[in-house]
Amino acid sequence: MEKINILWVDDEIDLLKPHIIFLEEKGYTVSTVKSGDEALDVLDNQYFDIVFLDENMPGLSGLDTLGLIKSKYLSLPVVMITKSEEETIMDQAIGSNISDYLIKPLNPNQILLCLKKILENKELISQKTTLSYQQEFLNIGNVIRGNLTYKEWIDIYKKFVFWELELEKAEDQGMVEILNMQKKEANHLFSKFIQENYLNWLKDDSKNNPILSHILFKEKILDSLSDNSCTFVIVIDNFRYDQWKSVQPIIEEYYRTDKDDIYYSILPTATQYARNALFAGLMPSVIQKKYPQYWIDEDEQVSKNKFEKELLHEQLKRFNKNIKFSYTKILNLDQGKKTVGNLSNLLSNNLNVVVYNFVDMISHARTEMEIIKELANDETAYRSLTVSWFEHSPLFDIIKFLSDKKVDIIITTDHGTIRSVNPIKIIGDKNTNTNLRYKCGRILKYNKKEVFEVINPENAFLPKTNISTSYIFCKEDSFFVYPNNYNYYMNYYKDTFQHGGISMEEMLIPVIKLKAK
Repeated sequence: MEKINILWVDDEIDLLKPHIIFLEEKGYTVSTVKSGDEALDVLDNQYFDIVFLDENMPGLSGLDTLGLIKSKYLSLPVVMITKSEEETIMDQAIGSNISDYLIKPLNPNQILLCLKKILENKELISQKTTLSYQQEFLNIGNVIRGNLTYKEWIDIYKKFVFWELELEKAEDQGMVEILNMQKKEANHLFSKFIQENYLNWLKDDSKNNPILSHILFKEKILDSLSDNSCTFVIVIDNFRYDQWKSVQPIIEEYYRTDKDDIYYSILPTATQYARNALFAGLMPSVIQKKYPQYWIDEDEQVSKNKFEKELLHEQLKRFNKNIKFSYTKILNLDQGKKTVGNLSNLLSNNLNVVVYNFVDMISHARTEMEIIKELANDETAYRSLTVSWFEHSPLFDIIKFLSDKKVDIIITTDHGTIRSVNPIKIIGDKNTNTNLRYKCGRILKYNKKEVFEVINPENAFLPKTNISTSYIFCKEDSFFVYPNNYNYYMNYYKDTFQHGGISMEEMLIPVIKLKAK
């Protein structure tokens, strides 16, 4: 262990000699001074890892010294040592950003524990996290190669997200790479699982099937609604489960997580299909037939989600939910601020749906803006960018306001996204859609082994623009590239976050119930 330098400031430092000898025997270097003024002089000329600071000293008091130290050395850990247990002194010290406080008489082991907690905590946690994942690695590997159910895949994905976030904190890049390789294998097996089971789920309404986009409202939301309460449903477009886990600690300052669930997005995992299905409570081809005025085909050059409010209204009517509801779509900062200003007027509604598109804008912008490419060049950075946005967004203001009013919230999404790495070639005519993770069209040429193909869209309850329309979906982390200018587009879209195909990140998505504290 590299020598750790401690500065101990106490006007009765001679009485602490046994503690200093104890620390030096443990390998620490301890320098001592008897006043706050001396401490400030020494700090100007020598580097220290931590300061032990007596609270009750003549002249410059411990609290005054603390303030001066923090004004110059903000990140330097300071441990306040006091004879007093008065709450006001502790409050003042904690408010001044101390790392810990100890109460005299001191115990040597108490001092040692304090040092380890502050200075070695990160390293110890990193070592423990790495060891724990190493032990879990074989277990996960054995599980994913078994014949998993849809519920077991949810459990496995939750484990992957847990370890991603833990290893991210541990900053062990070697173990992160091992985890990424294991998750890649899992996505390969998950894609096979979807190919074998997805169409059968759609044929059979069995309770043994997963909750899919078109039954989410029925299964997870409608029962929460009543004539006597107000519920907000916030649909954050393109919001992955790992992004939820990243912002969860921030939200839990205001809300308690009542249910942390995952449901399955339908295919394509794209807004036009998954979100329309969510609001309609129907699969896309059924929407097209039942409400042709509310369905917009792939080849039309307008927004494909113009009628979400109308589709939600029809779903509520079908389930005899005669309630007062609102629908708000937020596409930019100004719309977000206006919504915050209008929240009081929405509290009289039984249901308020807010669609927030910012996460979707991040992922699409990633292919267009160089600064976003720099900020979100991998999953860790993508999560970090999401957290940074969330902390300064009108959405966070909405959540804080609703917490104060004791309003229940359901947070969900329509699909996730995956970082696209592996280009695969596709040939299609000029009417083929532009999405990089799925294609639908009349004349498609591709390697069948590389995709999940749906020759008869009726089997997947997907619309047909003409009699020979078929759909194909990318699996794992692949993306479609046309042979023309192949190298240019391969490099342009490689490592961008896309959606529409089959992966755990796109299909296994959060639905979270929150209760105000």
